[in-house]
Amino acid sequence: MNDDLRQQQIARINFYALLSRLLISEVDEGLLKSIEEDENMLSFFPTYKDWAKRKEMSREDLIQKYLNVDFTNLFLLHLIPYESFYMREDQMMETGGDNPVQAIFNAFEFQVELDKARVMAADHIGVELEFMYKLCEAELKALEDGNEKIAVELAQIQYGFLRDHIVEWAPMYLINVKSEAGTAFYYDLADLAIEFILSDFEYMSELNKRGFNYNA
Repeated sequence: MNDDLRQQQIARINFYALLSRLLISEVDEGLLKSIEEDENMLSFFPTYKDWAKRKEMSREDLIQKYLNVDFTNLFLLHLIPYESFYMREDQMMETGGDNPVQAIFNAFEFQVELDKARVMAADHIGVELEFMYKLCEAELKALEDGNEKIAVELAQIQYGFLRDHIVEWAPMYLINVKSEAGTAFYYDLADLAIEFILSDFEYMSELNKRGFNYNA
C-alpha cells in the first residue's frame, strides 16, 4: 500500500467522520475548539472563520445562543434530513423495517441506535455518512493487512451506496441547508459537505472505471 493511497484513505475517513458527527447532533465546545484551533480544518469553514459573532462571544454562548438554535431549525424542525422524504413520490418518511437503507445496514450488520442518535429513521444524512465512514475505515484496514480483495469489495459497496443513495438526494438537502442557514458555521458545513460528497463520488467513479485497481 503506497503512502499516497494511505493518505487519501485517511482523509476520506476523517471527512466522513467529521461530517457525520456534525450533521447528526449539535456541536459541542470540545469539537468546536478543535476545529477553530486547527488552521487546516478552519480553512474549510471560511465564512465562520471571519464571522463577527465568533470573535465577540465565548464558545459556550455562541453554541447556546446561535449554533444550537440553527441546528434545531435545519435538522429537527424545518428541513427534513432523510433520504425517503426526497426519494419517495409522496414525500413520506419511511421509518419502518421496509426502509431500503435499513435493509442495507442490516445486511452489513451496521447498527443504528436511533434513540441515542436522536434520529427517526436509518436514512438520516448523518447516519448514511457514518456508514461510509465505517466502510472507509474497514477498507483502510484491509489495505494495510494486504487483503486487497476485501478492500475492493468494500470500495465497490461505497461506490454503489454513494451512487444509488447519497448522491441522489443529499446535495439537494444540503443546498436547502445553505439557503436556510442562520449561522456562518452551518452555511459552511453544508457547503463543505456538498463539495466533499461530489468530489468523493468522482474519485470512486474513477476507481470504478479502473476496475477498482488501486495501482492503475
